[in-house]
Amino acid sequence: MKIGELAERTGLNPSRIRFYESIGLLKMVERQANGYRRYPAEAVLVLNLITTAQKAGFSLDELRTLLPQDLSQWQHGTLIDTLQGKVREIEALERQLGESKRHLLSLIDEIESKPDDIDCATNARRLLAGCLPGGPQGAV
Repeated sequence: MKIGELAERTGLNPSRIRFYESIGLLKMVERQANGYRRYPAEAVLVLNLITTAQKAGFSLDELRTLLPQDLSQWQHGTLIDTLQGKVREIEALERQLGESKRHLLSLIDEIESKPDDIDCATNARRLLAGCLPGGPQGAV
């Protein structure tokens, strides 16, 4: 199939398909005598895999190492290890985001519980001083 049909089947722009080809993710491209690209039906699957994997958080570099030269040569153990590694990365990111959220909620609570006898600027200085190492209140 030509690039226009492949673009239509995958929902990707032809420029995106050419980009994936240029960086080595889409390798199954045949050039005709007139210079046109010809793609096998399997290219639809590869492009859908790339799109799905990117949505799952895989970088293009990770995909380059994950995708086999030939889709019939998937290495089950390597694929499972890679997917489990990505899950661990996501879990670590979730923990980090949870910690960031807790810090922000604590800061919001500190700001909202400003003593009535001080203005916002004084309260901000008080809170910032507490964030500094060795500050009067420790980390917020």
